Amino acid sequence: MAHPVKTPQNTADALLALGAVALRDRLASGALTAEALVEACLARIAAHEPQVGAWAWLDGDHAITQARKLDAWRQAGRALGPLHGLPVGIKDIIDTKGIPTANGTPIDAGRVPSTDAWIVTRLRAAGAIILGKTVTTECAYMFAGKTRNPHNPAHTPGGSSSGSAAAVAAGMVPLAIGTQTGGSVIRPASYCGVVGLKPSFGMIPRTGILPQSPFLDTVGVFATSVADAALLAEVLAGHDPADTATEPAPMPRLLATCLAPAPVTPTFAFLRPPEYDSADPQMQDAMLEVSQALGEQCFDVPFPGFDDMGDVRRRINFAEMSKCYFGLERRGHDQMSDILRAAMVEGRGVSARDYIAALDWRALLNTALDKIFERCDAILCPAAQGPAPKGLENTGSAIFNGIWTLAGVPAVSLPLFTAENGMPMGLQLIGPRGDDARLLRNARWLTEHLTSTQKA
Repeated sequence: MAHPVKTPQNTADALLALGAVALRDRLASGALTAEALVEACLARIAAHEPQVGAWAWLDGDHAITQARKLDAWRQAGRALGPLHGLPVGIKDIIDTKGIPTANGTPIDAGRVPSTDAWIVTRLRAAGAIILGKTVTTECAYMFAGKTRNPHNPAHTPGGSSSGSAAAVAAGMVPLAIGTQTGGSVIRPASYCGVVGLKPSFGMIPRTGILPQSPFLDTVGVFATSVADAALLAEVLAGHDPADTATEPAPMPRLLATCLAPAPVTPTFAFLRPPEYDSADPQMQDAMLEVSQALGEQCFDVPFPGFDDMGDVRRRINFAEMSKCYFGLERRGHDQMSDILRAAMVEGRGVSARDYIAALDWRALLNTALDKIFERCDAILCPAAQGPAPKGLENTGSAIFNGIWTLAGVPAVSLPLFTAENGMPMGLQLIGPRGDDARLLRNARWLTEHLTSTQKA
């Protein structure tokens, strides 16, 4: 980071604690300059990056240059984008023009894309500042990078979007982008104690992002509040003909819906997913406490009989990975970790019959989930098995996330619990596919309701 830090630490802390929506409003009114906000981010990074290691690439001078251009734009009275002056961290599997994007692997060390990913183009048009590239696990799989959990550096931040979750949790940046193929947004959000949103499959285009499993890959966001996550996700949503998972559709009004009062008191279904018994007793107790606190607004529901969904998702993931990463393997097989090579071998062994059959399960799973959503507004379940495991080699289990990725339904992790060792734990809320706005409104309602209940 070449740019010298000028902002005092306490000033940076107070400013970044405001959250993205409040910062957006200050930037738009002129009460805050983009340069001052970037300076605050750089001060936090200077203070915490040595312990956390969230950034794969960062250039303070580059960020300040972007900020000054945006300040001049506002001073000239020109129209402002919805993210004007807001710094964003971007996972290092997402292409950024002229900025290194190494995909978390030495095979792509020094790679500098000549074009932006679709969502980066959208960010720039919205007035966002590309603060830097956040650490990913190797090729967005399981071999851990350098990032540590901001709450305790002896613990994993989760993966694969480890740097994005940790950067937001450490207050280095108000917003960050990740991706999820199994549990790579929801799990690190839970471990790091931030809001993580995995939207409906196909809501955000993936063009220019390293593909691992096109049937599953989903762009997600990290923020410190549900409204902040809605702000960023709304900007990223859209149709890109190059990504066949997306469709022409009206832009979702995620933020306005999220902030609107709920027309009726929402009802929740408490679902214990397969292998629920593997959850930490603290997580099980916390989930039961929430269920009881909601009273008649919450009812238990069994998982709809598909206990092998984890294996189905894995079959799709690995089969598609073996195809998508073939070029990487050919260029640098010896530079791949043992864990990634093993997944590639397993993927090559999946028969065409088993792969095609596995694809059919998304529709079947959603048919069963639709029956549950006829009786509730959202499903409650753990975001992870418990607090972040100690150690850095294991990024944790996605056992409570993969089924929702397979279904393509929206999910959000809410930082509502704290384990006995002081580490955060997340509650996961799931909504019907395509109903992201209402899920976010219910997530905000639930957060405020449980917070007020605890205060009372």
